[in-house]
Amino acid sequence: MRNLAGASAARSAGVALQRLMLGCCGRCVAELLKDTAIFVGGRRAEHLAKSLETLVATQCFTRQLSGSNTACSRLTALLGAGLLVMSGTIAGVRADEQHFITIGTGGVTGVYYPSGGATCKIVNMTRADHGVRCSVETTLGSIANIEKIRSGEIDFGYVQSDWQHHAFLGTSAFEEVGPFDELRSIFSLHAEVATIVVRDESSYRVFDDLKEAKINIGSKGSGSAASWNALISGLGWTQSDQEDLEELKTSELSEALCSGRIDAYFELIGHPAALIEETQARCDIRLIGIDGKAVDELLTEVPYYMPADIPAGLYGLSQPVDSFGVVATFVTSARMPEPIVTTLVQAVFENFDSFKRLHPALGRLTENDLVAYGMPAPLHPGALTYFQEKGLVPATAPAKAN
Repeated sequence: MRNLAGASAARSAGVALQRLMLGCCGRCVAELLKDTAIFVGGRRAEHLAKSLETLVATQCFTRQLSGSNTACSRLTALLGAGLLVMSGTIAGVRADEQHFITIGTGGVTGVYYPSGGATCKIVNMTRADHGVRCSVETTLGSIANIEKIRSGEIDFGYVQSDWQHHAFLGTSAFEEVGPFDELRSIFSLHAEVATIVVRDESSYRVFDDLKEAKINIGSKGSGSAASWNALISGLGWTQSDQEDLEELKTSELSEALCSGRIDAYFELIGHPAALIEETQARCDIRLIGIDGKAVDELLTEVPYYMPADIPAGLYGLSQPVDSFGVVATFVTSARMPEPIVTTLVQAVFENFDSFKRLHPALGRLTENDLVAYGMPAPLHPGALTYFQEKGLVPATAPAKAN
C-alpha cells in the first residue's frame, strides 16, 4: 500500500526545498524534483527521505556557496519538518485518504495481466468513493509475485495454487527462505492446465516421448518453470532426461517452436490461450496432455493438483486433451488493511459479468468458483467478511479455507 495522505504538504515541502536549493546547482534541483515526483507517484516516503538527505550532504555542505551556512541550516530544518509530514503519510487507513496499490500479474499474453488490469480499472473508476488507486505490474509470474509480496515491492498478485501452497508452508522452491506465514488468500479463478505444444510434423505423441527433447519450461521465476521441475521429479525423470531445457520469454515461444529452435514448450495455462493461438497462426501444432498412471498417483498424493483437460473445439481439437492442472489464485499479505482487500473483492463481484468477459478462460467462472477451491493460505479477513455477507461462505467459517 502506498498511502498518500498529506501529499499536498509533501509537495509544498518539495517546492520550498527547491527554492532554497536554487542557489546550489541546477542538477540538485532537478534531482529533488525527480524524487518528489516519484514519491507523489506512489513510491515509499523512505525513498524520498533518503534522497533528500543525500542531496543535503552532497550538494549543499560540499559546495562553496555564498551564504551556504544559513541556507543549509534552513534547509536542514525544513527537511526535518518535511519528513515529519511525510512520515505520517504511511500510517493508518482512513476513508478520505488515497491509497496506491500494485497488482503483480504475469506476461501480457496470459490471463493474469488482463485480470489485474480490469480489476484496477474497476477500482479506479470508483476511487472517489473509497480512496484506492490501483496499478498493475507485469512480472515473471507466480514465484516472482510471491517474492515481491513478501518483500513489500507489490501488494497483491496472481499465483498458481501449487506455489501458494509451497510459499505458505516453506517447501520446494521456498524451503531456503522458509514459510511465508503472512501470505493470505483472497479468491481463486480459473484452472490452469499442464500443456505441451509441439510441431504437428514432430514424432512426439505422448509426454514420455519428450525425454531428451529441447523443451522450453518457462522463464526463471515463473510458476510454469517451477512446476515443471516438481512435475518431472514426481514422475521419476532423471537429470539425463532433461539436459536441454530452455527458459525463453513467453513472447519468444511461437517463433522458437515454429523455427525449430525448440522442440516443445510447456505451460501451465488457462485455455483458450493467446500464446497457443499465436503459435498456431505461425505453424501447424499439436497439443500433448500429461496423464497416465504416474499422474494419477501424483493427483492422489498432492493436494494442489487436480484433473483437468483442454476442451474439444479449442484450437481445432476434435476431442479433449486429458491432463492435470492447478488453480489461479489471488493473494496478498496479512499486512494489507481489510478495507483495501474488501474494495478489490467488491469491485470484482459487483462487476462479475464484465470481469468474465475479459478473457475466454474466465468465461465459465461462477461466483461460487471464486471461493470453492480450498486454498492453503488463510483467507484475508477483508475477503472473508465480504464472502460471509454475500452468503458465499458460512457466517461461522474461519479464515482458513476448507
